[in-house]
Amino acid sequence: QVAAASGHTVVLVDQSDEILKKSTKGIEESLKRVTKKKFADKPEAGAEFIEKTLKNLSTSTDAVAVVHSTDLVIEAIVENQAIKNELFKRLDKFAPEHTIFASNTSSLQITQLANSTTRQDRFGGLHFFNPVPMMKLVEVIKTPMTSQKTFESLVDFSKAVGKSPVSCKDTPGFIVNRLLVPYMMEAVRLFERGDASKEDIDVAMKLGAGYPMGPFELLDYVGLDTSKYIIDGWHSLEPNNPLFAPSPLLNKLVEEKKLGKKTGEGFYKYK
Repeated sequence: QVAAASGHTVVLVDQSDEILKKSTKGIEESLKRVTKKKFADKPEAGAEFIEKTLKNLSTSTDAVAVVHSTDLVIEAIVENQAIKNELFKRLDKFAPEHTIFASNTSSLQITQLANSTTRQDRFGGLHFFNPVPMMKLVEVIKTPMTSQKTFESLVDFSKAVGKSPVSCKDTPGFIVNRLLVPYMMEAVRLFERGDASKEDIDVAMKLGAGYPMGPFELLDYVGLDTSKYIIDGWHSLEPNNPLFAPSPLLNKLVEEKKLGKKTGEGFYKYK
């Protein structure tokens, strides 16, 4: 949506036409919300903006078929190293020489993903934040093999889609999640020890630190399974780092399939 709205030709690829229909509908709804604010007193200009953006967007279930005419591939599939590697390996065979590959992973090493291809110098991280149309930040990740030209192209692209890029080396969690995930885990430990209630911790961080959500609300929003997956991955990389220690309570909730907002219950209950 963001790339199409800024004049780029985009092909959205997913596993089935059904998913793609749903995604396109979601983008249309999102664009309507954007135009209500952006073109409040010019409904015609708003309608034109939506039409123009949707013209820039097409869909496909065949990544290999569309990669032939692509300058930039941004992968945002499931957070699973093997599945991502398999996709990149396949696309690497069919993408033109100049095509840059980027991953939107929040927790996996970009270097490991780049190593599944023959274009390590044309591979980087582009980590967008949810919800992408609203959030201004993009973390641009440079591995030791990423060329300066590729890095600059990724920074330029981020600016071209109206975002504010920050740069980071290929380190666990990059900038935001490296600080945010241990903070959320510390909140869980504080609660586990019985030092404060989860409600009071959330209120304290909202009113005391000016955060829009408390750590438990945020964990439920992100998904407890996702948070567990990230912390487990980092714990296996650095088993002696106390910031990456697993939490028995988080593990228990995930085991009980209480994954947060998406399942109706996590640390809190949702209707």
